[in-house]
Amino acid sequence: MQDNQVINILQNQFRFSCNNISDLKIFRNELLKANTKHNFISKSTENSIWHRHILDSAQLVKFIDFSKGSLSDLGTGAGFPGLILALFNTSKDFHVKLYEKSPVKRAFLEYIIKKLSIKAQTFGNIYEKEIKSDYIVARAFKKLEAIIQVSREICKKPHKLIVLKGQNAKNDLKKAFKNEKYDYKLENSITDEDSKIIIVDFKK
Repeated sequence: MQDNQVINILQNQFRFSCNNISDLKIFRNELLKANTKHNFISKSTENSIWHRHILDSAQLVKFIDFSKGSLSDLGTGAGFPGLILALFNTSKDFHVKLYEKSPVKRAFLEYIIKKLSIKAQTFGNIYEKEIKSDYIVARAFKKLEAIIQVSREICKKPHKLIVLKGQNAKNDLKKAFKNEKYDYKLENSITDEDSKIIIVDFKK
């Protein structure tokens, strides 16, 4: 998919503003610059950042109510999906927390947050203290079983867990829910017909 096609989808399907798109272009350029020194994203995906990383992350906006509350991204890396969602957010009553253990990646995220005036905060180890958010998102963090465990044991309020997974999503769900069942649904990914979006409703 061409970059301009992705931008059209972001604007027409997901309601990203012209300012959002302008900020995303700056973010993409800064990421490519940083990637020459650090392996933030695979070199093989540098030419498809808009599709493979930005659109893949942005599609989650349709599952989130940004009017109030908070979202935590576990293992955000270079900011996917959390930074993209924070960039989209315009509500002063909605807060985004980006968890990333790498100091180098955190420094990059903080630079982008300041440069683009994004409403988000960075944090280190997810295990240091409890996480209180209405939404927990994860893209390339850990195996689903480990994400479920974090969601169950460290996240201390009712929340929705939203995980971007590849073609093994159904098998991963079977393993993760082998001992305990949760309400969940599978949504198709817009970027890959074999990938899924897993949404689990944790009610506590």
